[in-house]
Amino acid sequence: MWFASSVKQAFGTSAAIWYALFQASQFHIIYYASRTLPNIFALVFSTIALRSLLKAYAMPWSVTAVPTGYRLCLYLLTISGVIFRSELAILVATITIYLFVTRGISIPKIIIPAGLSGAVIGLLTTIPIDSFFWQSFPLWPEWTGFYYNTIQGHSAEWGVSPWHFYFANALPRLMLNPLTYLLCIPVALLNASTRRRSLDLLIPLLSFVGVYSVLPHKEWRFIIYIIPGLTAVAAAGASWIWTRRAKSLIYGTLSLAVLGSVVLSFAASTAVLAISSLNYPGGAALDYLHNNIDHLSERHFQVFFDNLACQTGVTRFLESHDGPQTILDVLEAQDLQDKRTWTYDKTEDPELLLDPMFWSRFDYVLAERPEKVIGSWEVVHTEYGFGGIRVLKPGQKGGMAPSRPIATADEETGKQTGLTAKVASAWKTLEGILRYRFLRGYWIEVRMDPKINILENQLKSPPKTL
Repeated sequence: MWFASSVKQAFGTSAAIWYALFQASQFHIIYYASRTLPNIFALVFSTIALRSLLKAYAMPWSVTAVPTGYRLCLYLLTISGVIFRSELAILVATITIYLFVTRGISIPKIIIPAGLSGAVIGLLTTIPIDSFFWQSFPLWPEWTGFYYNTIQGHSAEWGVSPWHFYFANALPRLMLNPLTYLLCIPVALLNASTRRRSLDLLIPLLSFVGVYSVLPHKEWRFIIYIIPGLTAVAAAGASWIWTRRAKSLIYGTLSLAVLGSVVLSFAASTAVLAISSLNYPGGAALDYLHNNIDHLSERHFQVFFDNLACQTGVTRFLESHDGPQTILDVLEAQDLQDKRTWTYDKTEDPELLLDPMFWSRFDYVLAERPEKVIGSWEVVHTEYGFGGIRVLKPGQKGGMAPSRPIATADEETGKQTGLTAKVASAWKTLEGILRYRFLRGYWIEVRMDPKINILENQLKSPPKTL
């Protein structure tokens, strides 16, 4: 709620409350806040930086803390850009140019000290740590990624989106509530009391998006840093409408519409949360491999993960390392002979993936397409993941091929198990309550498609007895 305190100082208590409601009902930031993505780490720093910027806007220029707030904003964004995400350099540039043009901030007293100190501290932090873990010195990961994707132009290899993708697709999805950008932000700009501070946020933030739209490859996480600022402006507009709800029928209707949109956003976020839980078949497949595959007498296994498995839930947090990992484990363990150990591989070298000898050493492979795995393999399990949704009309039964229910079943008991089963049960319960009682027979069907196959090496597995 740090940023909400700056919204309160800039736009008032009512705006701070609306900011909390809008932000809490947005799906992506809340959902991804626990993810260990560099963008999310950068989001923490950028939000604190925007807080300092907004607090400085709210103070008279004569106050000593104003230049300090501008300097702290640029300093934090620079550190975050150097360590976590290089695209923040564009945001630093747009904010710096805007402050220089509109506030006349000092180059030697604010811009240079903030930029130099932020860059030095960031480099002294990232280069030693990343060089050690990657065993390559000197290594500055963000510069390496920027050089490869931007200067050498490889970003297009990850996919190309039209120039308007961020404005027409990503921002509406991130804001989620359509009234925030269709009604509240325009109201904040039209209202004289909130226009200046709204423009102080919107111009540099949207300029950042505009400049970044030049790159062909686009993802919503690249611009997530501006969402708190846009939400603050939307909150200012909602507050202005809400405080006038008793003055006329129009304001009263708009107030109810904004309040209702928050309720609907919470409901939509809850539904999307349930669906998003079905997006991790790679993690579910690895868990199944560890706990459900009959490994017989073998004690050590080598497992390969393909690209889709790694994108859909396979992480180091799920890897099993019960066996000895260091020399101390070997010296201290008393029952190593009874422990099962695993070795994992995520090789992406296309030439190596065409070598039959490369595949021969693996016991299991988690792959989207079994036909790409060279050798003698058998599919022993298939994990399903989210495959899309469709609207069912009254009287229309569900079922879209290829699909299966959102559940897995225990072969011995026949009972549904796992997170997908819980989601399926809850969704079925909601259908029984809502579809025919309130929605006149309409419903949304969630389709599950086969995503990740667990392949067993037939040349390494022991013969099966009948």
